[in-house]
Amino acid sequence: MSQPGFWDDAERSAKLVRQLKVLKSTVEPWQLASKKYQELKELADILKSADGELIFDLGRNSEALFADIEKLEFTTLFDGEFDANSAILSINAGAGGTESCDWVGMLFRMYSRWAESRGYSLKTIDILEGEEAGIKNITVFIEGDFAYGWLKAERGVHRLVRISPFDSNKRRHTSFASVDVIPQVEGDTEVKLEDKDLVVETYRASGPGGQHMQKTDSAVRITHTPTGLVVQCQNERSQFQNKQTALGILRARVFELQRQEREEQLEKQASEKKKIEWGSQIRSYVMQPYTLVKDHRTDFETGDVNSVMDGKIDGFIEAYLKSQKSKPKS
Repeated sequence: MSQPGFWDDAERSAKLVRQLKVLKSTVEPWQLASKKYQELKELADILKSADGELIFDLGRNSEALFADIEKLEFTTLFDGEFDANSAILSINAGAGGTESCDWVGMLFRMYSRWAESRGYSLKTIDILEGEEAGIKNITVFIEGDFAYGWLKAERGVHRLVRISPFDSNKRRHTSFASVDVIPQVEGDTEVKLEDKDLVVETYRASGPGGQHMQKTDSAVRITHTPTGLVVQCQNERSQFQNKQTALGILRARVFELQRQEREEQLEKQASEKKKIEWGSQIRSYVMQPYTLVKDHRTDFETGDVNSVMDGKIDGFIEAYLKSQKSKPKS
C-alpha cells in the first residue's frame, strides 16, 4: 500500500485492502494462540515444583487455549474461493399460502438475529409482503467477513410443522420455504453485463417507505435476457441507487449460475442439486406435537426450537461444513 500509485486505481486498491483485512483476521489469531502456547510452555517448566494453586491456574489457561485452537481449526473449513465474502440471502415462500409467508417471516427473523450476534450488518434489498401476513419473498445483503462461508450451509428447503395460528380448528400444518445464498462478488469477478442483454423496468415501490416511495417510480426491475434471471430492488432512496444495487446482485447471480454450470459439467454438484428441490428439505423445524429441529444432511438436531428461531444456528452450520470437509474429493 505504500507503493507509489497504489491508490490511483480505487477499485483495485479497495479489493487489495479487503483481501489484506481477511488475511489479517485469519493469521493474527493463530499468531496470538502460538504466543500463548509458548508462554504456557515456559510457565509449565517453571512450575514443576510449584504449589497446587498455580498448577490449577496453568491447567485452566491450557483449557482456554485448547478451546481457542479448536475454534481456529474450524476456520480452516472456509477454504472456498468466496467464503470470505459477504452474502446475498433470499427467502421465498413455498406451498402453504399464508402459512408459508409467515414461515418466511420467521426465517428472516432467525437470520437477522444470527447476523446480529456475529456483528454482521443486514440490509433489506427487496421485499414482497404476504397478502394476509408474513412475507412472500425477501432478499437481504449480509455484510461481514466470511458471511457467505457460514451461510452457504443454509441453501435449500426449510420445512416447518406446527399448529397453525391462522387455523380456527387448530390443526397441524406443514409449510415450506426455500433459502438461497450467493456470495457478493462485485469487484471480485470479470462478469460483464452488456446493456443489450438487460431489460430495465421502473415501477412504484409497494412496501413501506413514506411518501417518496409512493409517489415516484423509484423501484427497479432488471431482467438478464440470456439467462432469464430477474432482480429487483426498491428499498434505496433513488432510482439510480436501486439500479446500482440491482446490477450488483444480478452480477453475483450471473456469476453463480456460470459457476454452477461449470460444476455440473464436472458432475460435482449433481447430488446437492437434488437436495434443493421442493419437497426435499434440508432441515425440519417441528413445534407440535413435540419440539425438534433436525438437519437431514447431517442428523444434527436439538429440541430447543426457541433458541434456534432466535438465531442460534451455528451448531447446524458447523456440522454441515465439517461433513462437507470429510467427504472424499471426486
